Amino acid sequence: MAKRIFLLYGPEDYLIQEEKNKIIESVLPPEDREFNISQYDLEETPVEEAVTDAETFPFLGDKKMVIAYNPVFLKAKPDALPFEHNTDALVDYVNHPADYTTLIIVAPYEKVDERKKVFKLLKKHAEIIPCQPVKEWDMDKWIQSIANDLHITIPESIHELFAQEIGTNLLALRKEIEKLALNVGEGGVVTRELAEDLLSHSAEASGLKMVDAVMERDLGRAVKLFKDLLKANEEPIALIALLASQFRIISQVKTLKQKGYAQNKMRDYIRSHPYVIKMALKRERGFTNEELNQIIQELADADLMMKQGHMDKVLTFEMLLYRLIHIKKPQKV
Repeated sequence: MAKRIFLLYGPEDYLIQEEKNKIIESVLPPEDREFNISQYDLEETPVEEAVTDAETFPFLGDKKMVIAYNPVFLKAKPDALPFEHNTDALVDYVNHPADYTTLIIVAPYEKVDERKKVFKLLKKHAEIIPCQPVKEWDMDKWIQSIANDLHITIPESIHELFAQEIGTNLLALRKEIEKLALNVGEGGVVTRELAEDLLSHSAEASGLKMVDAVMERDLGRAVKLFKDLLKANEEPIALIALLASQFRIISQVKTLKQKGYAQNKMRDYIRSHPYVIKMALKRERGFTNEELNQIIQELADADLMMKQGHMDKVLTFEMLLYRLIHIKKPQKV
């Protein structure tokens, strides 16, 4: 017998939406969805109201769906609400669900309290679908999956841009790929230039690009990135901290590499996103230990100058970029 009760739990919104839509499509024909789907926020409505609705016959058609969000009573420490949930009503319903109703409970929490009676009962009678954050190493698969769904091609060689700009947020990833799909059209191929132009840019990603500009001795590009970040209301002091963080990671990676550590072992010592460590391994080859030490010192000096108010912050940062680029010696070919 097909399950009539589902528990979707985890903080990954995209997976929750995907799983919820799959259930809806498998249960209700499109013409029945307008009148036969009820939704409740259990932070505002007692669960017994959702249960009463689930027990009520459909208005039209022979099937209905009740979706209940935010079941705080499944948390180890439930949030304080102006009312109490009658979880006994839910327990009774889970034991004797209505034949004509599909109940979906959406718990957007990292963890639920598996010791609670309600959860144990759901585990026994419902289909439990975890919607946990995606691992970094699965991002290639998700980029490919969403691109296929939208009938476009995203070459694997530019997947790193998506990880750099978006991280592992699948909902944001979907939105960004949809934006690219509108530009290339069905059957189109996303180029690196288009992805760099259209992807929403994070400050951290721009910090990495500034590191690259320093490596490439490209002062014009570094200053342009800085101006773009200023327009996005980023503070020069915060940007110094961001650059310092990137260069410290590059320095740490270089030191650990020289000691023989593999990339996966570096994560035990460097508390950073695995992708950042991976990119630092590429960048460390462009710097000597002495250059990295000097760059980190320049960043510390500029930070102090800004905090003491000795010079205009924007001018201080632009002069800092000039000095960093001239620390970096041209590579011998």
